[in-house]
Amino acid sequence: MPRDFLKGAQDEYDVVVIGSGLAGMTSANILGRAGHRVLLLEQHYKLGGLATWFLRPGGHTFDISLHGFPHGMVKSCRRYWNRDIADRIVQLKNIRFDNPQFSLTTTFDREDFTRLLVERFGQPSETVQEFFDTARGMNFYDDQTTTTGQLFDRFFPGRNDIVRLLMEPITYANGSTLEDPAITYGIVFSNFMSKGVYIYEGGTDDLVKRMTRELESNGVDIRINCPVEKIDLVDGRVSAVHVGGRKIRTRAIVSNANLKTTVLKMLGEEKLDRDFIQRAKDVRLNNSSTQVYMALKEGEEIDESSGDLFFTSTAEDFRTELLLSRDITSRTFSFYYPRTRPWKTKERYAIVSSTNANWSDWADLNEADYLASKQDLVETTIDALERYIPGVRDKIDHAEAATPKTFHHYTQHEMGASFGTKFEGLGVSRELPQQVGGMFHAGSVGIIMSGWLGAINYGVIVSNEVDQLLTSEASPV
Repeated sequence: MPRDFLKGAQDEYDVVVIGSGLAGMTSANILGRAGHRVLLLEQHYKLGGLATWFLRPGGHTFDISLHGFPHGMVKSCRRYWNRDIADRIVQLKNIRFDNPQFSLTTTFDREDFTRLLVERFGQPSETVQEFFDTARGMNFYDDQTTTTGQLFDRFFPGRNDIVRLLMEPITYANGSTLEDPAITYGIVFSNFMSKGVYIYEGGTDDLVKRMTRELESNGVDIRINCPVEKIDLVDGRVSAVHVGGRKIRTRAIVSNANLKTTVLKMLGEEKLDRDFIQRAKDVRLNNSSTQVYMALKEGEEIDESSGDLFFTSTAEDFRTELLLSRDITSRTFSFYYPRTRPWKTKERYAIVSSTNANWSDWADLNEADYLASKQDLVETTIDALERYIPGVRDKIDHAEAATPKTFHHYTQHEMGASFGTKFEGLGVSRELPQQVGGMFHAGSVGIIMSGWLGAINYGVIVSNEVDQLLTSEASPV
């Protein structure tokens, strides 16, 4: 008899959270802490969404996306999770670049970027300061017609090398392109460059374990292997979710699923305003990724001079379309040293190569071509890594690739989108509660809300709105 993953679940909750990405977990935690009855439903067998991990024989643990986030994570985790989690966030101080235009190492903060742009790239100090001040001052209400490319043309005309230095890491982090609104770049970049790049020391397995413990302490009912089939409405507001053959009543729903899946599938077109449905359909999905996970044999090491994050490219100049091409020219290597998981008894070194990718380049391959393409991705990535770490191929114990189809399989994100939707998705996401009473969305929408910090903070925003709704409805006044 198959296991009943809803055994013991109540028939009704104040809030149902669909999906346990960082936005979903944060929403559930805040609402549980506020005293609401919360049910967290995850379709996968692990929590975390893309902030998760997997194991392989030989004692190897791979993080899916623990590659770097802004300092703001410290404050958000301390306030909305706990100090125990926040205190394990540490700075990565060795960020490297190597491409035909330049090769350098940086601490990836404003002070060091300023030094590099003035001393290495010959820019006037006043121009550099004005650029950083402009990026720092951007907000949601700014003009959205100016593109990121136009922003660079304003401050650094004709300097493709500077565009590469300042743009490539953000493209890697959240899929940003030069054609996207400038605010989608400025807000994210200013978050990173203020104090550098950080990582959770302990790995996502440790992080999710601590988050799970915090959720449980706040009374959140967590259920894995529980995909939501549909959402019921009564008189224009949410009333229940259908999951695992059961109908569970609720006063509010927070969906951490992909925005288009939430609107077009879980709710359904027939339940919503025609204009809103069309705008949801018009929302463009962001791109996906390929990754190659490589673990070294026991006893083999990587010298820490290799860096923490290493942005490499063989392309002569910077073009965002090249970052998505199947003919890979740019790879970002994340190096994992034993200090990443200091609690492990055996020291382990791992390297993850990440590249942005198009769903269309992988989705229609037959099985044989797909497997051959994955293996080619592994081999060419190791070849590329050999250029920087000679002999690394012989040190590797295990290597495997993930593609946009992999992301789709495990997360159910439309077209394997690993960066959610383009910027216009933010407006649709924010308007959802006006379309359906008690229905909220918190996820990777608009590049501003991508990445670890964006996901957590969007979960905070939405949970506060849900709390206000539930509290006002419960008030006798």
